[in-house]
Amino acid sequence: MNCPFCRREELPVVLSNEYSFAIFDKYPVTPGHMLIIPKRHVSSWFDITKEERDSILELIEEGKKLLDVNFHPDGYNIGVNIGKAAGQTIFHLHVHLIPRYEGDIDNPTGGVRGVIPERRIYKRRL
Repeated sequence: MNCPFCRREELPVVLSNEYSFAIFDKYPVTPGHMLIIPKRHVSSWFDITKEERDSILELIEEGKKLLDVNFHPDGYNIGVNIGKAAGQTIFHLHVHLIPRYEGDIDNPTGGVRGVIPERRIYKRRL
């Protein structure tokens, strides 16, 4: 198999549990950007088991604690790309835990809505 996430022995694993592991992103968006990955080769969040989902959520929590101590971010984005149309380029599920820092972009309004840049900033209707 030619999946980079299935070759765990070649990856610098930072955190791990029974069903998942975490690494720092090879192409980080911000300092400390982590990927949380199920050990089983599965491409979509919608195809994982409850145990895998729970283990990923556990590592997101552990990852946040590690990043809080070592990077001191001001916020976080958590995201998953599912399918080519959503920007997925490695078809082994991986959850992005992205630390955010005051001033890392001029206006962070809209957060994850930035996947479609022209729709990120919006006027809220009351």
